[in-house]
Amino acid sequence: MRKMLVITRDGNRSEKIGRLRYQDQEVLTDSPADPARPEDGSDVDTLFVDVESLLGKNKSVSKALNTLWANYPSASIVVMADEEQTQLAIDAVKAGAFDYLTHPVGKEELGLVMDRVHQSDVMQSELDYLRGQFWNEEAREFVDTRSPVMRDVFAKIRQVAGTRTTVLLTGETGTGKSLMAKLIHAHSNRSDKPFISVHCGAIPDTLVESELFGHEKGAFTGAVRRKLGKFELAHGGTIFLDEIGTVTQSVQVKLLNVIQERVIQRVGGEADIPVDVRIIAATNENMAGLCDAGLFRRDLFYRLNVFPMCIPPLRERSEDILKLSESFIKHLNSVLNKDVKGIHPEVLDAFKEYPWPGNVRELENIIERACILETGPILLPRSFPPDFFDAHGEVITSPVRTGLPLKEARQITVDHFEKLYLTSVLEQCGGRIMDAARQAGITTRQLNKLMNRHNITRRQFRTTK
Repeated sequence: MRKMLVITRDGNRSEKIGRLRYQDQEVLTDSPADPARPEDGSDVDTLFVDVESLLGKNKSVSKALNTLWANYPSASIVVMADEEQTQLAIDAVKAGAFDYLTHPVGKEELGLVMDRVHQSDVMQSELDYLRGQFWNEEAREFVDTRSPVMRDVFAKIRQVAGTRTTVLLTGETGTGKSLMAKLIHAHSNRSDKPFISVHCGAIPDTLVESELFGHEKGAFTGAVRRKLGKFELAHGGTIFLDEIGTVTQSVQVKLLNVIQERVIQRVGGEADIPVDVRIIAATNENMAGLCDAGLFRRDLFYRLNVFPMCIPPLRERSEDILKLSESFIKHLNSVLNKDVKGIHPEVLDAFKEYPWPGNVRELENIIERACILETGPILLPRSFPPDFFDAHGEVITSPVRTGLPLKEARQITVDHFEKLYLTSVLEQCGGRIMDAARQAGITTRQLNKLMNRHNITRRQFRTTK
């Protein structure tokens, strides 16, 4: 059973909150002079503590929280405060407390906080499982993400890796589809067998069949000897077909046969050659649209789309930009014999505003360029392209990217406007969801959906006194 400890200097308040009782939570109440003294060991899941009890003789909020965590290491700390103490409670949240509540605490408000604590615990336990029990050591750096959408991607990889199911990876260029394919293979029961990558779009149409299926000697002009194709080379392992939407109709027919029959025929040959290969395909195109246009066989699309996974663009996982940048810097320091320690805050601000049309690949290239140009330990604005800063060195906050297709450029502008609009409305309404939804002319459900999409939380806009 989960345990909740309530600590206040007012015993009546503790008992009142304890009587609210959340589901099957065991509620412990106490009002010691020193809340850092454990009253029930370290098995407390959630600790509700008054501002006065939290601070006690400590003047530092962060030190007070660390003292509590030393005695309640598994506890999510929720700070309670009167209206005039709200700023202290906010400071505690900034220092690492899970959330804060204002007195008087109601049952519904308590329930909402406890639901969030439970969801956070579940997510953390899942992440701990992914890090500690599933991923190999090399992969742990990649799966350590703060992005909810990427956590979902890695959870799906964990689910599908151990199967032989065909996977279709979709997403914009540069999002890391090749890396995801390698992660799937590395954590499958085929990990000790070959991983063969084929960039279908980079092979001339006349050679695609030969590259994939091989050819016999004399099959065509220049075929002076037998050549094994990628499928034969990948036998027992995994073949990654990148840019699958570019292959010709004749190749599509042969691929369909490989998936259905698990055999291939070399170009110029007649013998059926059995192959045991797990197929992972990837594309940055709308495959359903290609099928509608008659450019891609619908039956092959269905065969490839058994387990679809969409890899999100970098602008939708901005929580990971700093970590990715640090990872690239660490690698480049060894390659370029540099000693870069970090990135200037103004650059990080610019990174948050930039739409990243080239995604993770673009970020890596830009960091590499900056590491080459920079002579000091910090990557300064001067080492980055003009797309990030205007002529006065100010961060460009609303760029118009004419290098993008109109649809993508429009969506970036819409997303930027939506976030600014929601932020302004929520600030005016002090974070009150119903009031903000009414002012915006939408339902509370629509507002919450938009807030989740733009990583906006109600807590940011609560009115302080």
